Amino acid sequence: MPDFYEINAREYFEATARIDPSSFLTPFTETLGQGSVLDIGCGSGRDLRWLKQRGFDVVGFERSPKLAALAREHAGCPVIEGDFLTFDFSSLEFDALILVGALVHLDRTMLPVVLNRVVQALSGTGLLYMTLKEGEGVRPGKDGRSFTLWQPQELETVFSSTGLQILSFSRQMSKLTETDVWLSYLLRLGPE
Repeated sequence: MPDFYEINAREYFEATARIDPSSFLTPFTETLGQGSVLDIGCGSGRDLRWLKQRGFDVVGFERSPKLAALAREHAGCPVIEGDFLTFDFSSLEFDALILVGALVHLDRTMLPVVLNRVVQALSGTGLLYMTLKEGEGVRPGKDGRSFTLWQPQELETVFSSTGLQILSFSRQMSKLTETDVWLSYLLRLGPE
């Protein structure tokens, strides 16, 4: 199947680039304080731009070349093109990672695998902020995409198995659709 984000890069950019991420990124930045951040699945570059404007050293990571180009232009930041299922994250070193909606299409069994891969980019006991959609099972979208839905108890088990400690948790209504609820987690790798 052709990649939705590559085919619809401009439309996706227009739908997401101007959403204000303050409500979910402010708690993350307050905990981090300062440092370097890798935005995995950076999409439109919205969060890259917001973080850069607040003095963070940010780099994006995006699978779609067209979205990566739009993110570079929008945020004025470097964006690595790659797939989180195959990229060697151990070659990078960041104080924190964000995965805002980046793993919503990932098969349930692959979440621990991907988390174990991406945390290799963290220096020491770095921070990880991620959001996933709440619900049960897998929901097909009208546009051909499918979304894996999660319950907090399931995610807590995955986090524990991958050495991630939950620092904070919240639920937020989607800024794009009235029916989606996002589960937001601020996590730390390793012991406190």
